[in-house]
Amino acid sequence: MKDKVVIITGGSSGIGKALAEEFGKKGSKILITGRNQQSLDEALIELKSDGIEAEAIISDVSKEEDNKRMAEYAIEKFGKIDILINNAGISMRAMFEDVDLDVVKKVMDINFYGVLYATKYCLPHIIRQKGSVVGISSIAGFRGLPARTGYSSSKFALQGFLEVLRTEMLYKGVHVLTACPGFTASNIRKRSLTADGSEQGDSPRHEEKMMTAEECAGHIYRATVRRKKYLILTFQGKLTVFLNKWFPGLMDKMVYKVMAKEANAPLK
Repeated sequence: MKDKVVIITGGSSGIGKALAEEFGKKGSKILITGRNQQSLDEALIELKSDGIEAEAIISDVSKEEDNKRMAEYAIEKFGKIDILINNAGISMRAMFEDVDLDVVKKVMDINFYGVLYATKYCLPHIIRQKGSVVGISSIAGFRGLPARTGYSSSKFALQGFLEVLRTEMLYKGVHVLTACPGFTASNIRKRSLTADGSEQGDSPRHEEKMMTAEECAGHIYRATVRRKKYLILTFQGKLTVFLNKWFPGLMDKMVYKVMAKEANAPLK
């Protein structure tokens, strides 16, 4: 990955920031994006203090024009784009019967359309470099999670898009990776949207028991180097995908039971 130009959306915290550190320490040139200038500035200072060549740009992935500007900025600063890591994402927690549909739309705009926009404007450059497109999906893209309508739907859609792209790029030398972390310690649950669109605030799960963002980033880095098609992380994640394929009825009950144990769970 030395001297590869890597764009990471949502790169100012969590898995995105850990990916910037992981690729950057291996010699990649990094462009991180995000919606908060202060968070981006702080992340950029940390990256540069570690000797990583990095840039940052304010960009809202849900806005097509921001993604166009992001790709142009990368070309202006580095002259090429080798890898796009579609990491920016948001979650929600509310029963479908209670949720405001604008909440679902907001999640889809970021998690699905944000990937389409970013990939659309970076892809011509990635094709030239025979590089990689990475989508950070989720086990929730294989198994629908109750009270996560928008999140699971966006990840199912994302995985369909990445499969299409991988097939279309088969003879163009472009690598497409669908990376599916299990539960990983990050800010995504704290910023998760509730039924009315307000932020949840506190995580309903035991973050300290989860895979760290840094460990997750290491797995994604190695999968990118090896040009793997899929990466499914954690034993729980692998087991969920397997059981859901062969025993969907059983999994309905098991998943309901597990999710109902969350703090202040919408499920009764």
